[in-house]
Amino acid sequence: MPPKSTHAQSRKRARWLWLALATATLIGVLLVVSEAEDTADIQAKNTPPEPPVVSIITVAPETVVAQVSGFAEVRPRWETDIRSAVSGRITEVYDGALAGAQVNADAALMSIEKTQYKSAVAVAEMELEEAKLALLRAQNDVIVARKQFARDGTTPPAALALRLPQLKIAEKAAASAQAQLETARRALADTNVTAPFAGVVTQRIASLGQTVTPGDPLVRLSDNSAFELSVDVTPTEWALLKHPVSGQRATLSQRDGRPLGVARIRSGGGFLDPTTRQMRLFLERPNASQKLLAGDFLRVTVPGRSIAHTLTVPESAVSRAGFLWWVDADNLLHRTRPDILFRSGGAITLRAPEGGTKWRVAKTPLSSFLPGQRVTPIEGTDR
Repeated sequence: MPPKSTHAQSRKRARWLWLALATATLIGVLLVVSEAEDTADIQAKNTPPEPPVVSIITVAPETVVAQVSGFAEVRPRWETDIRSAVSGRITEVYDGALAGAQVNADAALMSIEKTQYKSAVAVAEMELEEAKLALLRAQNDVIVARKQFARDGTTPPAALALRLPQLKIAEKAAASAQAQLETARRALADTNVTAPFAGVVTQRIASLGQTVTPGDPLVRLSDNSAFELSVDVTPTEWALLKHPVSGQRATLSQRDGRPLGVARIRSGGGFLDPTTRQMRLFLERPNASQKLLAGDFLRVTVPGRSIAHTLTVPESAVSRAGFLWWVDADNLLHRTRPDILFRSGGAITLRAPEGGTKWRVAKTPLSSFLPGQRVTPIEGTDR
């Protein structure tokens, strides 16, 4: 029977042998995996990535008519607070003075107490008659004096002898009395408050029984037969217009594009707005229809001059950074900062770059675009 020490040594050697075999197997597996990963990396690096797909549109230089547009508020040609010209108590308020009423020119709005003004007219008429009588007497005195000197065969020593100064005073007094009568009659007429032009009453300010003084507002009247608009344009846009601008026609439309007819440019330019540093066009729209209302905010489009060698692209073709990207014949990307002339209807018109007859422009450039990057252009897609 072998000794115990020999048996223990044998078991120990077997354990170490199994441990060595397991270690060798593990090292072999790691080497195989490492070699496989290296092979995969080499294969991935040797396969180039597919060029990204880019949606393009093909545009060619052309001659276009410039379009200058902006927004403007519709304002009535005439709008005023009708104020009292006399003092007194309001005795009548007619339907035409109520807010929202459509009135014609000279329509009655209010009436102010007339008693004192009728009395003033009567006094002025009496004073005028007295002045006329005094004038007749002065004229008669002059005639009598002239005949007296003629009968005596003498020459009057001075104008006073012919009573000419008294005649001039009587003439001035009669003219003054006539003017006072006209003033009194005007004040009496002002007790009847009427509309100075046709329009719509937007606000009634004074009420029945209220006592007013000269200058107190009574009603607010707004003209609804003719409108005015003003549009601010930049100096660059001003240069795109045909000059002189007076008399040209501009197209009006709602903000959603619905047409509202045309307006005439009355004048424009001449000064820069001190706040915006822009020029201003003044337009008028006579014979306004019900489609146009005071307070509307409309788009105004003015046709300008013809401009050659331009490109028209969608607004989306200019990136947020302000670049225009295009694809050359080798499908490589290029970019430029465009010279934008004007915008109209979701499109941008810009000066065409030099050295090309057609341009394949990226419709929606991405922030990941790089100059010289190879791409796969596809015409007319939304990608």
